[in-house]
Amino acid sequence: MTKSTSLATILVVDDSSERRDAIAAQLTSRGYRVLTAAESDEAIGLLEMTAVDLVMTGHNLPHFNGLGLVRYVHNNLKDTEVIVISAHPSISGAVEAVQYGACDYLAGPVSDEILMEAVAKATKRVVGRRSARDVASRDQSVRFGIVGRSDAMHQVFRAIEKAASTSATVLITGESGTGKELVARAIHYTSRRAAAPFVPVNCGGIPEGLLESELFGHVRGAFTGAIESRAGFFQTADGGTIFLDEISETSLPMQVKLLRVLQDKEVGMVGDSRTRKVDIRIVAATNKNLQTLVAREAFREDLFFRLSVITINVPPLRERGDDILILAHDFAVKFAREYDKPPVKFSDDALRVLTRYFWPGNVRELENIIQRLVVMADSDIIDAPDLPTLMRSTLPKSSKSPRPLAEVERDYIREVLAAVGGNKTRAAELLGIDRKTLREKLKE
Repeated sequence: MTKSTSLATILVVDDSSERRDAIAAQLTSRGYRVLTAAESDEAIGLLEMTAVDLVMTGHNLPHFNGLGLVRYVHNNLKDTEVIVISAHPSISGAVEAVQYGACDYLAGPVSDEILMEAVAKATKRVVGRRSARDVASRDQSVRFGIVGRSDAMHQVFRAIEKAASTSATVLITGESGTGKELVARAIHYTSRRAAAPFVPVNCGGIPEGLLESELFGHVRGAFTGAIESRAGFFQTADGGTIFLDEISETSLPMQVKLLRVLQDKEVGMVGDSRTRKVDIRIVAATNKNLQTLVAREAFREDLFFRLSVITINVPPLRERGDDILILAHDFAVKFAREYDKPPVKFSDDALRVLTRYFWPGNVRELENIIQRLVVMADSDIIDAPDLPTLMRSTLPKSSKSPRPLAEVERDYIREVLAAVGGNKTRAAELLGIDRKTLREKLKE
């Protein structure tokens, strides 16, 4: 038999266990994922918990008839089709079923051929409708080369537009891995400086003793090893934008020099008494709270004010809702092409894990995980067990019985700690408490 390539999930509802099991067996043999229910209440319970592509229901069911179930699906589940199978078919019954929202009405007993043809047509409609919507969503979910359609990202997009229309200094804040450099590039390449250089500098990745020379350049003989004059990043970015990532990692003496550039638009090469005018826009980024560093006198207040003329906060991935699923899909397509692998899809359970995880590493962590999954995949379906153990262990445990608040709080703190690899500072930030309070709760 030919296996179904759609891997659709089908719910079979019939009060006759013999008919129910026979249909389920036929569908399973064709590669479909099959759920079964004996009556409407049970079916609705399953539909509330599981994504189903197609419901196949008998006309007469306990509690309320199959048409009531058809109406429920039509009113509540836009991506689910319904086929009604009637042991006592009638023209009026068929008309009524279609009016209620059924896509097909079959007179039982149904041959295997007719049954499979009806199922194939119904699931094809679901896939086609979903694909069309995904294309439309995709068109609306990418701006400035950045993926995102959540409200939080739309705020970022609006801020990019406003920043690009001026030459004001911009400070981009956000956790590691959120895409701050992408925002900086978007600002540059939609501004009037787009044709000029965009020069990214990782201030935390350059040793302090070399940072001044790298930024400002040096003349021949300025220090041991300076065998020739060399321009710095500021000169290279002349006319364009320099992106100072991890600005919080610069020393206080270096901050004084950066302040001079911001104030006077002049740079002096190491070993040279002269200064040169530069026409540059400075965009800085940090994953730390600069105001806190200012209060600790670890960052100059005047430089902070100069940098934060426009401030854009890039939200963490856990606050971006369905953007997680869009990004996961994009990365899966990207790496499948890169490694010449078949496209992969995610099961419903895998998607639930992805959306409930805390993502301490944000978009960068998601990209790395999807890359690993594509490389290691044994099939074209990624299921929950394929995901890293840490991600699965942080899923909230379902429990219908009430529990004491202290117990719920304790379990939640454990989940957050596990999600951030035991980093108590990060856990305290996510929980909205200070480290001292967290230590006290851990002792308890």
